[in-house]
Amino acid sequence: MPDETARSSTGPRRRVVIMGAAGRDFHNFNTRFRNDPGCEVVAFTAAQIPGIEGRHYPPVLAGPLYPEGVPIEPEDDLERICRRSQVDTVVFAYSDVTHGHVMHAASRALAAGAGFTLLGPRDTMLDAAVPVIAVSAVRTGCGKSQTSRWIAQRLTQRGIRAAALRHPMPYGDLREQAVQRFASRDDLERAACTNEEREEFEPYIESGHIVYAGVDYRAILDRVQQEAEVIVWDGGNNDFPFVAPDLHVVLVDALRPDQLTTHHPGEAVLRMADVVVVGKTDAASAESVQDAIDGAQAVNPGATIVRARSPVTLDRPESVAGRRALVIEDGPTITHGGMPHGAGMAAALAAEVAEVVDPRPFASPSIRSSFEAHPHIGPVLPAVGYSREQLVDLERTINDTEADIVIAATPIDLAALVTTDKPIVRARYSYAEAGDPSLGAIVDGFLARLPRKARHADRRRARR
Repeated sequence: MPDETARSSTGPRRRVVIMGAAGRDFHNFNTRFRNDPGCEVVAFTAAQIPGIEGRHYPPVLAGPLYPEGVPIEPEDDLERICRRSQVDTVVFAYSDVTHGHVMHAASRALAAGAGFTLLGPRDTMLDAAVPVIAVSAVRTGCGKSQTSRWIAQRLTQRGIRAAALRHPMPYGDLREQAVQRFASRDDLERAACTNEEREEFEPYIESGHIVYAGVDYRAILDRVQQEAEVIVWDGGNNDFPFVAPDLHVVLVDALRPDQLTTHHPGEAVLRMADVVVVGKTDAASAESVQDAIDGAQAVNPGATIVRARSPVTLDRPESVAGRRALVIEDGPTITHGGMPHGAGMAAALAAEVAEVVDPRPFASPSIRSSFEAHPHIGPVLPAVGYSREQLVDLERTINDTEADIVIAATPIDLAALVTTDKPIVRARYSYAEAGDPSLGAIVDGFLARLPRKARHADRRRARR
C-alpha cells in the first residue's frame, strides 16, 4: 500500500500526464506522484465532468514539488500536451468506460511518443486503522449507494459507530474541498454542493449518518477513523476502493447481465469481490437474473453470490395516475452509466400515468448538450447540475416541459432546489434482501470478527 513518502531519484524527472475526471486522477497523484522527485506531472486531462478543464490542481494540495500547481486541460488536447511537454508516461485514471475506450486512449498516447499505464490497488489503496466494508459495482447505476446506506444502517442497529467514506466528487473550489464532512443540510449548503454531490450525500444525512468526501483521502481517512468504528466505502462509478477493504461487496445489475466484463475497471472490481450482490432481481426476468449469477460465478468462482431487490415506491401514487408525467432520473445512472431510464420510469409505468412526456423538445441549452452527449437516454430528464448554469437550465426545462406532474427519482429533494408550478412526487428506491445467502448474515458475520480484524490492523500498522 502507498506510504506517500518521497522516492529517491537520479537523473531527469519523468514527465507524466494523468487522464482523469476530477476524482481517481487526483487520488492517484496524491498517493503516487505528489512526493516523488523522480516524476513531474505536467498536466491532468479532464473528461466526463463539464467545466473541470481550464483550472489548476492548487499548490496547497499539489505539494512543494508543484509551487504553481498542476494545470487541468481538455482530454481532446492529449496529443498536443504529450508533444509539447515531451511526456514519458500517460496514466489513465477514470472509470466506467469500455475496455476499447481505454485502449484507444493508449493508442493516442503511444502515437504521441509516450508510454501508457494504469495504477492498481498496491499503488493507490490506503490502509485504515479501523475495519472497512467497501461497496463497488461493475457499472454505474447498479445500486451501490443504496446498498452502502443499508449496510451503514445495519451497523448502526447493532451498536457500531459507522461513517460513510464516499468516492470523490470535487467539482468546486478544490482548496476548500480537501476534506469534507457532511452531517446536515447546512453542511451541503455551505459547501455549495452540486446536484450530483447531493444525490450521494443527502440520503446519508436523512438517515442520520455522517459522510466524508473530498480530495485528499489520506487526510480524510485520518479524520473519519477518529469517529467511526467501521468505515463504509461507497464507491463511485465502477471504480475500485481508495481504502483497502476488509470486506469487499460488489454489485452487478440483473438488468445488464451482459456488462459484467465490458467496462473498466468494473471487470477488475468483480474479480476482487468477496461478495457479489446481484441487484434488481425484482425488475429483471428470471433468465437475466440467472445469466448475471452464472456470469459472476464464471469470473469470480470464489465469491459468495447474494440476490437483492430494489423496490421502488412513490410518495403519493394516487396523484400520478392518469396524468401526463415528466420523469426525472438520477443523473450519473443514465448519463455515463448507460441506462436509457431508471427507477422513475418504472414508478411511472406502475402508477399508470397517462403519458410519459419526452423532455428533449423542451430542453434548455446545457441540458440539450447532455442529451447530445448521451444519445442512449430515453424520454426522461437526467438530474444534471454540475454548475449553477445547469441547475437553472434544469429548472427551466422542467417548467417548459408540457406535463402535469413531475416524478423525481433522484435521491435528492429536488423541490428544495428548483421552483416550479408542477407538483413533484418523489420515487424512492432502496436495498432489500431476496433470500439466502443474505447480505445481512454476511455483515453480521463480519461484525463477529471485528476484534480479530482490529488486532490485525494494529499489527499491520506496527509493521509499517
